[in-house]
Amino acid sequence: MTPFVFLALLQDGLATGAIYLLLAVGLLIAFSVTRVIFVPQGDLLALATLTAAQLESGQVPGTLWVLDALAALALLLDLARLRGRMRWRALLPWALYPAAVTLAALFGPRAAPWFAKLLALGVITPLGPLIWRFAFRPVADAPVLTLLILATALHFVVAGVGMVAFGPDGASVAPLVAATLLLGPFAVSGQSLAILLCCAALVLALRFFFAATLTGRALRAAASDRLGARLVGIDAAGSGSRAFALAAFIAALSGILIGAATPIAYDAGFEIGLKGFVAAIIGGLASYPAAAAGAVLVGVLESLGSFWSSAYRDVIVFALLIPVLAWLSWRSRGAGGA
Repeated sequence: MTPFVFLALLQDGLATGAIYLLLAVGLLIAFSVTRVIFVPQGDLLALATLTAAQLESGQVPGTLWVLDALAALALLLDLARLRGRMRWRALLPWALYPAAVTLAALFGPRAAPWFAKLLALGVITPLGPLIWRFAFRPVADAPVLTLLILATALHFVVAGVGMVAFGPDGASVAPLVAATLLLGPFAVSGQSLAILLCCAALVLALRFFFAATLTGRALRAAASDRLGARLVGIDAAGSGSRAFALAAFIAALSGILIGAATPIAYDAGFEIGLKGFVAAIIGGLASYPAAAAGAVLVGVLESLGSFWSSAYRDVIVFALLIPVLAWLSWRSRGAGGA
């Protein structure tokens, strides 16, 4: 392997690792607040890519009608449950917002790449709170294993929706940056730089959100001590909805970023989400810096593995779980013995 080839593979691995980092952060947010390992996050990534691709081609995506149907059902349930002025609170998230997104998709400049990407974010992000409401909130206090089984089953449901809405063919979106930066004989992809910059910007924004906003601090409290958060008046259901909204937004953003680099089919997101899960496991489903390091490691190993032997690329990545799980098991036993 020449230095030039190594640098090219390293560039690709860092860009891919940034995507895995975003997915790992989304998984950690959802798990720390709700104890749900958000398996369908990768499927939302694929739906975001396909939604943006159809909007760029001037079509109305099927995910828009899924959003409208679920939002209408949530609105009816809220109107039946709430009384008086409280009923008006349900109109903004489940009536006005879906109506605005639908009008924008039907009459907006759908062929404009920037508009299509923003609208895809607007379509996919609310699916997170809706999934939480209908699938997980009724069993929020169930054991973690039960929640994991439910999340796995939900993966097949979301993937099936993607198959019906978009068909089996993959699609890609217009790149964020088409230019290439030349550093001597080495070419740096503008799309790779855009992915890294978006990842850094989102991480900084999340850091500010959790440190400086009341909603972010409430989520941190719910993540650190769910019972204590309830005792001081933090709404557990509202915290779960916000955590799933963040996870869905991160998945949608990841889908738009990776969809500009490679075509994505309805079932491709699951494997990508699993690699983000590997990064989260390296962080022990608790440590964000360790998950970031794990995401970069997964991305670089995958890139180098595809050069050495593409057939064993995924084997190399998922084999990372063996020493990591062994180390976590040994450390937990050591802590228990102490």
